[in-house]
Amino acid sequence: MSEDLRARIHESAEYLRKAGVTDPEVGIVLGSGLNDYADRIRNAVKIPYNDIPNFRAGSVQGHRGCLIYGEHQGRKVLILAGRFHYYESGDIRMTAFPARVLVELGIRRLIITNASGCVNTEFHAGQLMVISDHINLSGANPLIGENLDEYGPRFPDMTYTYNRELRSRLIQQAREIGIDPAEGVYAMMSGPTFETPAEVRYARAVGADAVGMSSVPEAIIANHAGKEIIGISLLSNMAAGILDQPLTVEEVNEAAAGAKEDFSRLLDLAIAL
Repeated sequence: MSEDLRARIHESAEYLRKAGVTDPEVGIVLGSGLNDYADRIRNAVKIPYNDIPNFRAGSVQGHRGCLIYGEHQGRKVLILAGRFHYYESGDIRMTAFPARVLVELGIRRLIITNASGCVNTEFHAGQLMVISDHINLSGANPLIGENLDEYGPRFPDMTYTYNRELRSRLIQQAREIGIDPAEGVYAMMSGPTFETPAEVRYARAVGADAVGMSSVPEAIIANHAGKEIIGISLLSNMAAGILDQPLTVEEVNEAAAGAKEDFSRLLDLAIAL
């Protein structure tokens, strides 16, 4: 199984190199409703996921399913416009596969974004949150199975997954331009159901400030390989049970549209750090 995974990583990376993706510095994963940021890239090479060997486009509204490579903020940037979620296949290794390919292509920094439910009642819907840590409540881990030693150790430490120095500088610079992001812990559940009110109370009790259905697999893979990681959550709605109303995907996308400008400015800062 490990040899097959190695072969698939190398096949995908080689296809992208031949397509013009060379020496990317910063990888970015764009979450639900946030894909318009990819339009900022100059001299862009755009490749649909379905054209890339071993990739698969997700089916979730608000995800383009396209890889974009080009220049932005003085960096060579490689964007995953949309992700394939764990709940779409039940295969966590497939979910994390694009992040493995970004690692193979040589990125030094991975910026992971998502839209999430706000668990911390001191935060508010529409706010941006810089991720300080995560809690994996999905029941799965992309490193289960034989370790690929060339990428990282069998038992990687997770203490400094989200780079402290970059996080501090990002928040300081954001405040200097009038954005006041929260900082907090992101919890991943498997989905595809939104969390129950009881699950949200549990997440708050164990230290989560936001909850969603993604991002942790990519963070684990990038941390395993020793990459710099920045995580940004758009708190798109108050999580279940906080307000007496149901949750919808449309609500997530509406919040993303409303926060587009601040999100783009924050992401610009994160790339240029």
